[in-house]
Amino acid sequence: MTRVAIYDTTLRDGSQGEGVNFSLQDKLLLTRKLDELGVDYIEGGYPLSNPKDFEYFQAVRDLPLRHAKVVAFGMTRRKNAPAETDTCLKALLDAHTPVVTIVGKTWDFHVTNVLGTTLDENVRMIADSVAFCRSQGREVFYDAEHFFDGYQANPEYALRTLRAAADAGASVVIPCDTNGGTMPERVAEVIAAARAAVPCAVGIHCHNDCDLAVANTLAAVRAGATQVQGTMNGIGERCGNVDLVSVIANLAVKYGRDVLVPGSLARLTEASRYVYEIANMNFRSGQPFVGASAFAHKGGMHTHAVAKDPTTYEHITPELVGNERRILVSELSGQSTILSKTTKYQLGSDKALMGKILTAVQDLEHAGYEFEAAEASFDLLVKKAAGLYRPWFERLAYRVNIEARADGVPVTEATVKLRIGGETQFEVSEGDGPVNALDAALRKALVPAYPNLAGVQLVDYKVRVVNPKEGTAARVRVVIESRDGTDVWGTVGVSENVVEASWLALVDSIEYKLFKDAEQGK
Repeated sequence: MTRVAIYDTTLRDGSQGEGVNFSLQDKLLLTRKLDELGVDYIEGGYPLSNPKDFEYFQAVRDLPLRHAKVVAFGMTRRKNAPAETDTCLKALLDAHTPVVTIVGKTWDFHVTNVLGTTLDENVRMIADSVAFCRSQGREVFYDAEHFFDGYQANPEYALRTLRAAADAGASVVIPCDTNGGTMPERVAEVIAAARAAVPCAVGIHCHNDCDLAVANTLAAVRAGATQVQGTMNGIGERCGNVDLVSVIANLAVKYGRDVLVPGSLARLTEASRYVYEIANMNFRSGQPFVGASAFAHKGGMHTHAVAKDPTTYEHITPELVGNERRILVSELSGQSTILSKTTKYQLGSDKALMGKILTAVQDLEHAGYEFEAAEASFDLLVKKAAGLYRPWFERLAYRVNIEARADGVPVTEATVKLRIGGETQFEVSEGDGPVNALDAALRKALVPAYPNLAGVQLVDYKVRVVNPKEGTAARVRVVIESRDGTDVWGTVGVSENVVEASWLALVDSIEYKLFKDAEQGK
């Protein structure tokens, strides 16, 4: 089947999303990761828009890219001016990319009311810009902005703009659903009309304002589009662009289309999460294919069936896209869930122990605990129930003191008193808040005895009120996410006192790390 080229615009269109801001170094790191994934085209930005994008196109030349082509993006020439002297087109050429993408108006309403020019001059602007860049040895893509709205208003003119770009030398014309309001069946119909109107390849560029960007993109490909433009994880302005992660997975797995490079589909989850990290955004746990919950099973009936055959509740094998199956422990769990989560301890023959663990989980969740995001705490619970737990240290006391000073900046100090191997350790530390100070004092006391703890980082901290009707006396649940050089794990603590709940989660995190390293011989 015809190959579908993947055109990534995370660095430009994605950066227009609220709260998204990439540094120059971020953009270079993402370029390398997208190239490793096997993306065909990486749109680096508009070189005339800001100094950072200009510097990017200078720096990216030194990256040893193996597959992707970097693309510079810009607009058509100005109205009533020659292409040869246009500053935007000059900036595109000065970027020295093998491909340039030129965006132009295809909706007659925009031409007359936004550009303030005639329909004929707009067509000349498109043709002149494409022809000039082609004459300078660049491959040219033409982004037909607002094409679907333009086609709705004046189909003859919208198609005329596509033909102008194609006749001037564009190798691909890309109808854009810029407002994100088109339905899938209409996308397929319009793409078919575009293909019939031009001799070159046709692409698709969708936004997600109706939550249909993936469906629209797949409809366009089935109608003959051979280039897909979008962003990783669907970041972008308003409701975002089409999510290339879902598009790639659906094209490759569901339709058997040729995308990326051989073997790279299994790196899709890794690449998705890398983009989240660089963008300083939280993962979407329910994101299709790559989310942490995409192959997570919680209900006892579900987990029992999955243990027999994963296809009972999974539409694909998670490893195909680099993800993994997760069996969640909760009060809804049955013994089959507990069995699947404790296989490394070989406790399956002990039905009484399985029942004991399940009862403990149900009792703790009734008290406010939740183990779905705290599998490390569940692991410690299993050890305690099975008699495999030994304490690494004993808490004798801790204290947290907050002093509000005249300058308005509170100072927090924590002290901890522990017994480690028969010796008493007493440490004091300041922090940005009670939990930070407590964590620092705890580590100060433990690291001399357990040096591996120095490599543990606390990467997320969440607090939730369990029974809000109790007001300030309500219990709170604290979930902490920690990581070392190889693993990430979650722990949980519950108490009416937020500091005590935090202490319980911190201690579980530390003990899990110590048990993990001991089991691995570290």
